[in-house]
Amino acid sequence: MNWLYGFTSFEITLMVIFAVVYIAYIIRVVNIANKLKTSFSNVLIKLVPRSLFFILLLVAIMGPSFGESKREVKSKGKDIFVLVDLSQSMNANDIQPSRLEKVKFELKNIISAFNSDRLGLIIFSSEAFMQCPLTYDQNALNLFVESLSTSLVPNAGTDFGPPLKMALEKLNEEESPVTRQKSKIIVLISDGEDFGEETNEVTQEIEDDGIKLFTLGVGTDRGSRILTPNGYKTDKSGKEVITKLESSSLRRIASETDGKYFEINGTNNDVERLINTIGKIEGELRDSRQVDVSANRYYYFLLAAIVLFGFEVLTSFRTIKI
Repeated sequence: MNWLYGFTSFEITLMVIFAVVYIAYIIRVVNIANKLKTSFSNVLIKLVPRSLFFILLLVAIMGPSFGESKREVKSKGKDIFVLVDLSQSMNANDIQPSRLEKVKFELKNIISAFNSDRLGLIIFSSEAFMQCPLTYDQNALNLFVESLSTSLVPNAGTDFGPPLKMALEKLNEEESPVTRQKSKIIVLISDGEDFGEETNEVTQEIEDDGIKLFTLGVGTDRGSRILTPNGYKTDKSGKEVITKLESSSLRRIASETDGKYFEINGTNNDVERLINTIGKIEGELRDSRQVDVSANRYYYFLLAAIVLFGFEVLTSFRTIKI
C-alpha cells in the first residue's frame, strides 16, 4: 500500500488531541463513579469503537493507494522560434519603459506559457543571429532574454528576410523531433520598419511549407524619439528622428502565411491573445508510454468510519452503573 500523504506533524497533532481529550473524559467518568461509589468499567468498552473510528479517519486523511492499473501518458509539443528585432528603433519609449524592455517582459510570459514545447530565439536587425537554439530549458531562455540589447547586432536598418530564413531552415532540419509542419511556429516581433528585399520570397517559402507565422507589432502611431548612448538619434540634417509603428508589413506577411497579427501599443496588449492562439494549435505526438498507477482509495476507510460513527450515535449504554 502506498500513501498519498506522509505521516506528518498534522497527524501527530490529531493523535495527541484525541488522546488528551479521551483521557480527560475517562478521568471525569472515573471521578463521578468514585463519588457515586459505582462501577465505571463500561467506559473502557466505548474506547474500542471510538479509537477504531479515529484510526479509520486518520488513514483516510493520509490517502491510502492500492490496486494496480495502467495509464497511457502522451507527450505532445510544438517547435516555436521567436524572432526579436533589436534595431535602434526598439529603444523608443512610446511604450514604457521602452519597446525592447516591454518585449523582454512579455517574452518571459511566452516562455512560461509554453513550458512543454521547444522554443528558440533569433535576434536581428540588418542581419540575423542565433541567440538560443530550440530548447526545453526555460532558465537558459530567460537568461538570453534578459541579456537582449540593441548593441548585440549591427544597426544598418531592419530586414525581416534573414531571421525568417534562418528560422525556416532550423525548423526544417532533419533531426527535428517535430515533423508535422502545422506544429512548427514562427513569431516575429518588431516595430515594423522592414527595409529588406527578400522578405516576400522567404514568406512564400514559409507559406508553401505550411508553417504558421505570427507577427507582433510594438509601438504607437504617435511614435517617439530614439535614445542612443550619445543622446537622441538625428538624421543627416541634425533633426531628431521619430520612429512610429509601421504595422502594414507585419500584417501582410502574417496574412500571407495564414497567421495573425498582434500588437502592443499605448492602450492594447495582445500578448495574451497571441499565447492563446498558439496554444490552440495542436502539438505533435512525440512519445506515448504506459505507466503503472495506483488509485487513492481513501473513501473505503472514510465510509467505514462514517458507518462506525453512525452506529456509535444510534446505540448507547450506560458507562456508569448505579
